[in-house]
Amino acid sequence: MTTGFKAGVFLAIVAAGLAAGGGYWMGQRQSEARSGDQTASQGASAGPTKKERKVLFYRNPMGLPDTSPTPKKDPMGMDYIAVYEGEQEEAETNSNQIRISTEKIQKLGVRTEAVSLRSLDKVVRAAGRIEPDERQTFTIAAKFEGYVERLHANVTGQAVSKGQPLFEVYSPELVSAQREYAIAAQGVDALKDASGETQRGMRELADSSLARLRNWDISDEQVKTLAKSGDARRTLTFRSPVAGIITDKKAIQGMRFMPGEMLYQVANLSSVWVIADVFEQDIGLVKSGGKAKVQINAYPDKVFQGTVSYVYPTLKPETRTVQVRVDLSNTGGLLKPGMFAQVELPTASKGAVLTVPTSAVIDSGTRQIVLVQLKEGRFEPRDVKVGARSDDRIEVTEGVREGEQVVIAANFLIDAEANLKAAVGGFGHSSHGAKSEAQGTPDASKPAASVGHQGEGRVEESDAKAGTVTIAHGPIPSLKWPAMSMEFKVSNNGLMAGLQPGAAVVFEFVERGQGEWVVTSVKPMGKAAATPHAGHN
Repeated sequence: MTTGFKAGVFLAIVAAGLAAGGGYWMGQRQSEARSGDQTASQGASAGPTKKERKVLFYRNPMGLPDTSPTPKKDPMGMDYIAVYEGEQEEAETNSNQIRISTEKIQKLGVRTEAVSLRSLDKVVRAAGRIEPDERQTFTIAAKFEGYVERLHANVTGQAVSKGQPLFEVYSPELVSAQREYAIAAQGVDALKDASGETQRGMRELADSSLARLRNWDISDEQVKTLAKSGDARRTLTFRSPVAGIITDKKAIQGMRFMPGEMLYQVANLSSVWVIADVFEQDIGLVKSGGKAKVQINAYPDKVFQGTVSYVYPTLKPETRTVQVRVDLSNTGGLLKPGMFAQVELPTASKGAVLTVPTSAVIDSGTRQIVLVQLKEGRFEPRDVKVGARSDDRIEVTEGVREGEQVVIAANFLIDAEANLKAAVGGFGHSSHGAKSEAQGTPDASKPAASVGHQGEGRVEESDAKAGTVTIAHGPIPSLKWPAMSMEFKVSNNGLMAGLQPGAAVVFEFVERGQGEWVVTSVKPMGKAAATPHAGHN
């Protein structure tokens, strides 16, 4: 009985132990399973987070070389800009690049276009005026002294035909010359039976009288009538030498005129000239024989076709223009001398060339620059050489390749922002997250990218709350300052530790505003450095 009882107790204890061990083993398996599921879920969730960029630090928004491991604001209330992993090294190797956020690109309205091969067909436009054809303009003037007896054409602007009487004149010289010729002609007929020498002398006298009349523009018809009748006419009629318009009339009935004095001017306006004033930079594109389109304000729906007949050899210094003559037909008489004209002179191109829109080129006067988009939010300024221009495009002979994207809108705003960053903290260096003193000492053998100024001195006073420090510094060669004692602002409170009163320091500073000088970095001065002489405040 006792032995059986003990055996039962032993078996119960063994069973309880096995149950406890099994429960512990099952619990461990379940715990491991749960831990494995949690690890797997964490691994699954950690997959996409590996693609997220890691923030290295936050840089000063004004380009000053101070950073922060956490987000913060500068003394002006501007948020520090995050610098992500990979950006710092890339910015340092591409310091000439300009980085702009996508949000700012959209706000500025930045647009780009690919560099492409195109034919630059340019149209030279110039203002001009209608003038009579000088080759079809005639002046009527007498070659003897006389008086205007009668006017047949008495109005300026009157249309006349060729041979139409214009006016009649009386001249005592003319009457005398007619009588001499009439007498000589009659003497030739009367001396037919005389000796040869006598006939020859009379004939020479008649010929000289006839030559005198012809030199005075007496027509052959009038000479024949005079020789036939022998009666000298009191007046002589002047006729129009060409069909046209009387453009000028000086003759007044009864007036006395002298030899060579202009009495009438007649112009044939069946063809006219357009004298266009072409600017100096375009004159090399205009060639004689080229076609021209002319528009007149009086006839906005008409386009007149003409031909460039002459490029004048002189330039007007007042307007820096060269005159170009265009021959224009005026069969309908619509074109009046003195009218203003708009002239278009198409010019042939030299074939397909590498071009960009005109708005893509920033011209400073001494250099031309385009902004090339390397990737989203990253631009590189490049010097280019330009050639021929059209109305909206310009040839680029050097600096870009076909297919590269150049900024064609808001490029001046991008350039202005880059220049602002360069003026404050050094182009490319401070604007792309430069290292601060806390991250490492810069290599002294490399030139500093900052455009700030450097000085040596001794700290006299410092105020951490106000963020100011008074330094008795030596001469500043970059600003041509003498040694003096003056107050500076401090770009961040982290620099105050090195600006304790009595400390000899080497410091860098920039002008952030008008007369506002800000210390951007500070280093302890070597023991051998001389103590600067304090000046005046």
